[in-house]
Parts: sequence; C-alpha cells; structure tokens
Amino acid sequence: MSREQERWRMILVRPDQSILEAVRVIDKGALRLALVTDAAEHLLGVVTDGDVRRALLKRVDMKEPVMTIMNISPTFARPADSRERILAMMHAKRIEHVPIVDDEGRMMGLETMHNLSVPAPRDNWVVLMAGGLGSRLAPLTDVIPKPLLKVGSKPILEVILESFISHGFHRFFLSVNYRREMIKEYFGDGSAWGVEIVYLEENGRLGTAGSLSLFPEKPTQPFFVMNGDLLTRINFNHVLNFHLEHQSRATLCVRKVEQTVPYGVVRLDAHRLVTIEEKPVQEYFVNAGIYLLDPEVLPLIPPNQYFDMPTLFQAIIKQGETTAAFPFLDYWMDIGRMGDFRQACRDYPEVFAA
Repeated sequence: MSREQERWRMILVRPDQSILEAVRVIDKGALRLALVTDAAEHLLGVVTDGDVRRALLKRVDMKEPVMTIMNISPTFARPADSRERILAMMHAKRIEHVPIVDDEGRMMGLETMHNLSVPAPRDNWVVLMAGGLGSRLAPLTDVIPKPLLKVGSKPILEVILESFISHGFHRFFLSVNYRREMIKEYFGDGSAWGVEIVYLEENGRLGTAGSLSLFPEKPTQPFFVMNGDLLTRINFNHVLNFHLEHQSRATLCVRKVEQTVPYGVVRLDAHRLVTIEEKPVQEYFVNAGIYLLDPEVLPLIPPNQYFDMPTLFQAIIKQGETTAAFPFLDYWMDIGRMGDFRQACRDYPEVFAA
C-alpha cells in the first residue's frame, strides 16, 4: 500500500501552535488539512479548511492554539489495512484523507482519495487469447478478427485490455494467429495505453494452454490467461488475492448459470412414478474462460502442440497439486454466437460506458 510519506510530514502542526500557523500549513500542503501531533508524532487530531472556516464564522481569534478547533476523534487506519477497506471508510464518511497510525497512535503515513483511486501496479503477466477464427460470427469475421469486433465504440479486446489496466496490470501478451497483422497494427507495443504488449504468434492451432509454450521467458509470478472474446466486470485483483490466499497452482473462474427445463421432469423408481416437477430450474457453474496460473505448471504444457486448458487442469490435479474455483456473479458475456454479440452491444452502454 502506497503512503504519502513525504507530504504528510509537511502538514504537521503542534497543538499549541496558532490556528493561523495551521492555515499556513494547510495552504502550503495543498491537501486541505493539517495533522496535529505531539513531539513524538502521536496523532492528536486533524484540522481541515472546513474547521478553519467554521472557526472564522464563530469569530474565533486566529491566534488561539489549534487544539481549540481540531477534531480530536479523526478517522484513521492501520498499516495493515487494505486499500479497499480504507477507500470504503473514505466513501462512508465522505472524507478525502485518512491518517495511518500504528498501535501506539504514532503517525505512519497518509492515504488520500486521489492516491487510492490510482490502482496499485501489478507486475503479474496477462495473456489474452486473440487467435481464434470466430467462424460462428461469420460473415463479420470473414474480414476482421473477432477480438477487433466493436462493442460500443471499442473492439472487444480493447475493452478487456482497459479493464485489466484499470486494476493496475501493465504487462500483456496477446496470443495471435488469424489475421494477426490487423491486431498487431491496432495495439502495437501497447504504448498508446501506457502498457507493454508482446505477441505470441501461433503458426497452427495450439489451444488456450498450448500457446503458453511460446513465452519468451518464464514468468516469476502467477499470471492470468483470458479468452479474448469475453466481456466481464470481474475484479481481477480479487481473483489474484483469492489465488494467493488458497495457495493454488491454478485457479479457474466460474460463473453461476441458471437454466429452466421447459418440460415437466419426471423421476422414476424402476416403473414407479415418484415425482413430477414442472419446469424446474437447474443451477450449475460453467468455465468462464478466465484462469490464473502459477509458473510451475508450465512444464506440463508440451511445446508446439494443441493443448487446451481443461487438459492442463486435469494434469495439475493428477499431480496432486492444489486447484481452486473462483465463483463470481459480476457481468459476464461469452461472445461466441451472433446473438451473444448483439446482446453485448446492447449491454455495453449501461455496463461499461456508464
């Protein structure tokens, strides 16, 4: 978690300093607050520009000590608190700054809304599978690869890329085959998005896992693999944290699906009728096409051969390694057929452009 280590030291005041001195600190720091501490930097209170304004309206003498107007019960966080927890505190209390203090109340840092709104950089690689023919979307894909089909104003693959970027990821590999030059021309080296893009160029069909044998070097951290024809609002950082928490070698994201059987389902015991259930709803989990893998699984993938992801997971399980399933309920659309593509185009303005 990043801390505003240098900036918070610039906005410290002592409780016996005047309100006017606090005003100068607030103006100088440009954070609209001053932190009131003792000589050992124990947090005693906080003074904001709003506190100063209220003091002015009450005709408080600006030479009075700052302790007379400071908030003696400020919201604070601990060093171990997550970004998400601190952001939730800020939103709940409608504040833009949260001091970080240790168990003794000593200042350790300062988090700001602006700072937390910028995602923490993630060095984990992201592999996006963009080499399929997309034959079920013909004739659209006769002239353009499916990842470049537009939903809203952007290609599908760009929406996926920007979703990962919004979570702090910046190292991408695009596995390409069909009409690869069009994809390479559109995305280039990724500099237009402020990220790095490397291409894994298939000369034949290698499958979702098989193309991972084309890595130029072995990754050092868990890495994502995702189909390049999916639209989703899943939180990739939550997937990564789940994977690490469960010490999984391979994590599969799964989506809960409900399907109504359009008939009365009959259960029999030999020839005897037991029950009739009219149009029951069945629930099950499906492979969502989003995976998180440890580098240690790569030796299981044969080079230059077709190898799909279910086969890789089966090989990992056979070795007795830990695998996990990450269920989620966020928006998810697998754009495999024309009807799915049309639905994604209808969903995009509300789900992604809002």
